[in-house]
Amino acid sequence: MTQSNNDQANEISHPHAANVLAKRTLLLAAGAMGFAQTVLFAILAPLGREIGLVEVQIGAIISCSSLTIFLVSPLWGRASDMWGRRKVLLIGLFGYSAGSILFAGVFQAALLGYLIPLIALALLITTRVANAVVMAAVSPSANAYMADITTVQDRIKGMGAIGAATNIGSILGPAIGGLLASISLITPLYFSVLLTLAAAILAVYALPVLPRPAHVRKPKKLKYTDPRIFPLVVAGVLLFMGFAIVQQTIAFRFQDVLGLDGTQTAKIVGISLMLSAAAALIVQLLVIPRLSVRPFVLLRISMPMMMISFAIMAITDTQSMYMLAMCILGLGMGLAGPGFMAGASVAVSSDEQGAVAGVAGACPPLGFTVGPILGTYLYSVDGALPYWFAFGCYFLLFFFTMKFKDRK
Repeated sequence: MTQSNNDQANEISHPHAANVLAKRTLLLAAGAMGFAQTVLFAILAPLGREIGLVEVQIGAIISCSSLTIFLVSPLWGRASDMWGRRKVLLIGLFGYSAGSILFAGVFQAALLGYLIPLIALALLITTRVANAVVMAAVSPSANAYMADITTVQDRIKGMGAIGAATNIGSILGPAIGGLLASISLITPLYFSVLLTLAAAILAVYALPVLPRPAHVRKPKKLKYTDPRIFPLVVAGVLLFMGFAIVQQTIAFRFQDVLGLDGTQTAKIVGISLMLSAAAALIVQLLVIPRLSVRPFVLLRISMPMMMISFAIMAITDTQSMYMLAMCILGLGMGLAGPGFMAGASVAVSSDEQGAVAGVAGACPPLGFTVGPILGTYLYSVDGALPYWFAFGCYFLLFFFTMKFKDRK
């Protein structure tokens, strides 16, 4: 029997127990990616400075990879419709592990003095972009897989569980990364490789191949301007752009307003990001599963909460109030994230789940491509301006979402 026939033979319906195992595997993959991302954000700045890079060059590495994810996520979403969710997810996990080894290897060579800063920068951007190409396969395939094994009524809970797993990884990333950095700054990167590789190996053995139609047609390209999802695309980009503005400027805000040195700033920012992720996790574990509301309702509830957090960041001058603002922001994102993903999923037909997951998965990286650049520019003009700008965007977004109704 050929491999193709073997794959076809495996494409059968699976009982409830298999779906439970599949969900757990998806959550582990999401958690591993959340860990890997936050570990990188925690160590990239000091690592870059160790090899002679300046702040703008370090930021360019993240911007280039975010833009790459934005461009290729829809392609991976459609690929999951054609090739299967499992196959695309495995490409993303194994590819990310291999790409991270190359990325860490460039840093290692530069730390040992084998690369001058300019060559190191070029290689870091190249390897990170290549890594982002395959990394972009994970989110749309995992979300589409979750959509395939959940009912429309349970879709928000499924998306919330993936968000919760990502947040668990985001909480553990800075904590464990900080401990591992005491060995060397590059050790957390290698540990993240082991974690994503473990998730990939588990997926090989534990993730069932979902049944597909006997005649697989080439999926139609889902445009960002498709009227079924366009309101959510606008909401998603602005949502994550506002979050990116905060994430990339809050360290400046802490340091300048509270008069901290670099070490104190890193410690306080790390704690604030962990509190924000923890707040989002609490919402997604304890609140989302108990709610029976439509996706746009979650977005409408979250907007005023996050507007309050931006206003606090703009006007306060105490550490405790900044921490409170970050917690409120986390609560809002905990509601908005699942609402955004579930809203996109239920807006289209079952055979477009991969395509819509790709489009939805491209919105966060687009927000994170624009947000850091815009936020740091606004901060250079006035320290409170980024937060008032984000407040204004969310104010308009709140009324924008009021004009649209969820698909029944």
